[in-house]
Amino acid sequence: MRALLTSLTVLSAITLSSAAFAATMTTGTVKAFDAKTMTLTLKDGSHYLLPANFKNPGLKIGEKVKIAYDMVGKKHQATAVTILQ
Repeated sequence: MRALLTSLTVLSAITLSSAAFAATMTTGTVKAFDAKTMTLTLKDGSHYLLPANFKNPGLKIGEKVKIAYDMVGKKHQATAVTILQ
C-alpha cells in the first residue's frame, strides 16, 4: 500500500510539473509590433510580451504568426514567435 501511494505521489508531481511548463500556442495576424517595449499585438486585440533576448524574424503588420506563450499572472509572455507562410 505504501509503495502504491509513493508511486502515485511521484506520478502526480511529474504530471503537474510538466503541465506547468507546457506553452500554449495561438495564431493570428500582427496588428502592431513595438521593439522598444517588446510587445506584439494581434488583430484580435491580444497583447504578448516578448522575451528580452527576442530576435525579430522580420515581423510586419498584416503578417500571420504562430506564438507560443505562457500566462504570467494575467499577461501573455511569449516564448517563441514564428512567421507563417
